Amino acid sequence: MGKKYNFDYVIIGSGPAGTTAALNLAKKTKNRIAIVEGYAFGGNNLNTRDIPYLVNLGFSHTFSRLSNYPEINSQELHFNFPSVTMHQNQIVSALGGGSTEIYDSAGIIPMFGNAHFLDVHTIAMGQEQVTSENFIIATGAKLDTGDIVGVDTVPFLTPESAIKLRKLPKYALVIGGGATGCEITSYLAELGTSVFMVEAADRILPKEDSEVSAAITEHLTTKLGVKIATKTKVVALERDNVSKKVILSSEGHEKSLRIDCIILATGSKPVLDFGLENANVKYDKNGIKVNKLFQTSQKNIYAIGDALGGDSSTERSEYQGKILATNLLEKSRIYPDYRGFCRVTNTYPEVAVVGETEAELKKRGIKFKKASLVLRDLPISRIERFNSGMIKVLIGNNRRILGASIVAPNASLMIAEFALAIKRNLTIDDIDNTPHIANSYASMITEISELF
Repeated sequence: MGKKYNFDYVIIGSGPAGTTAALNLAKKTKNRIAIVEGYAFGGNNLNTRDIPYLVNLGFSHTFSRLSNYPEINSQELHFNFPSVTMHQNQIVSALGGGSTEIYDSAGIIPMFGNAHFLDVHTIAMGQEQVTSENFIIATGAKLDTGDIVGVDTVPFLTPESAIKLRKLPKYALVIGGGATGCEITSYLAELGTSVFMVEAADRILPKEDSEVSAAITEHLTTKLGVKIATKTKVVALERDNVSKKVILSSEGHEKSLRIDCIILATGSKPVLDFGLENANVKYDKNGIKVNKLFQTSQKNIYAIGDALGGDSSTERSEYQGKILATNLLEKSRIYPDYRGFCRVTNTYPEVAVVGETEAELKKRGIKFKKASLVLRDLPISRIERFNSGMIKVLIGNNRRILGASIVAPNASLMIAEFALAIKRNLTIDDIDNTPHIANSYASMITEISELF
């Protein structure tokens, strides 16, 4: 490339997608590469989302599990909550949160600021302008508050800020029963907060099969004492001299609830407000439009990760970043193949899903067979005094795996077997012929494969 521009590649966003693309591009040292970040290097994954979540959820799950054992006097158990937050900060720092070291060592120029396109080859960051032959947009996503009235005037927490609290609330309202809402609800309830969750759909985790929703509902309500209201929409947030007030609408009836701690877990939407129209990049409210090679309507501008919309996934974002960098470096045309990608809800028990759900298969008119099994039917349930769990598998007429859902401790590990099966077109018979450890959670896989 010529020296007409400041850089050969400028990556906007340093989350999983942007960082993966930048580091892979940097393997070809002649490229002049910069990465732009407006919040903290490492992006939300490292600084506010995945890593902080895993640290604190790991603690709350462990603390809660102790109550399964009556031999342990739970009344004598105490924890120092500020120390939990301190440990979270230490882990984020140790993994490079906010640091530019990983880019410096790779010869990538880190630039701090909010990028705004001026044209197809120029961005501005405040008063500074930077030109590049190519741009890679990896700006991620942000909270989607929908049409809730009052979010601009009434203080609320996001799941990211709630996970960083230094003092636990006594009562909390979680708005949204998707994966993130279930995670933050589980976290707070496990540590002693009384939680009320509301969800607009007719069940929590509405994207998953109904058996999955039922298992998590049972756990949250019976084990953790969470109150759940489905078919309930938040209309508005209000505030007076006394407290905050939430206006709820359920089946045509409105009612109000006063509560000090409000957490919005209402989903996310792509970050798109950085001058895309100035570069004539096509997009809509659902995300930036790209072809199979992640190229936008401008041939020198690419987009990857959550900026594209759809399901949010760190693994998918990293995968897209690597494919894009490979194609750019090698002039190849590798298309993404998302078979085998899983989604996990980090409650305890975990929820892990791969492939298609029953509803998705029915919508597509695909014939299938199904089998499901509840955890309480297995010895491991009695051994670990844990009942709220299940496994469900969907297979095609050729006996190949179409989808699987697991609700159990270590579900994120067990689902990998089904991910491999889907990726490699294996059958349920291949699963059945694979040895699994007896009297473990993995024995769920043996038991269900024998049902077909």
